[in-house]
Amino acid sequence: MNGKYALVTGGGRGIGRAISLRLARDGFKVIVNYLSHDDTAAETVDMIRRAGGEAEALRFDVCDGAQVNAALEGWQERHPDEMISVLVNNAGIRKDNLLIWMKHDDWQNVLRTTLDGFFYVTKAVLKPMIRVHYGRIVNIASLSGLSGLPGQTNYSTAKGGLVAATKSLAQEVSRKGITINAVAPGYIKTGMTEDLDQVTVRRTIPAGRFGTPEEVAALVAFLASEDASYITGECISINGGLY
Repeated sequence: MNGKYALVTGGGRGIGRAISLRLARDGFKVIVNYLSHDDTAAETVDMIRRAGGEAEALRFDVCDGAQVNAALEGWQERHPDEMISVLVNNAGIRKDNLLIWMKHDDWQNVLRTTLDGFFYVTKAVLKPMIRVHYGRIVNIASLSGLSGLPGQTNYSTAKGGLVAATKSLAQEVSRKGITINAVAPGYIKTGMTEDLDQVTVRRTIPAGRFGTPEEVAALVAFLASEDASYITGECISINGGLY
């Protein structure tokens, strides 16, 4: 292999952008996955290149197995001597509502983005990792998936399922030199939290503030590094002490 590649799903903005930038800073060639925000994905790629790193944008819907396979097979054909050694399953959406009022599509789409996305993308990159006995997979979960939050039954279910999948897959492939861990952010200052009453929410956080995407990215970068080779099957919270 001529270089190390990292794939970040939903990597064009928010936490995904911060992770993409940090992994590029750490020497990875970053594949920035996106679905509908061409401009932000292109901007993230440009930010990495201007900082001296290497990156490319790759459009596909993580929920669609055929799209995932076609995109990643196409990437592999263009990079026959390379492999993706780090995968960050970051793509996710929120469609909050009380369960009694929740629409079926809002339930289904939230679960599909997180869980089907994990299944399709992870399965696509796992075989080369097994072949070379090396890989790092980091799943972006959530405080909501650990403690549950009212109005987020769909999101809590999706992220809780992602934590369980992390623990299970770790037992399947850790002997192959592959680590699988989850990161569970609390309230992070991104577009996904702009609609919250931030003054009220801050009062519930022992640290007294929202986290930053860069703080989450630093944790992900550690789990993607050689230093984290004996950590697997874990879900690490980054939440300012809010449990």
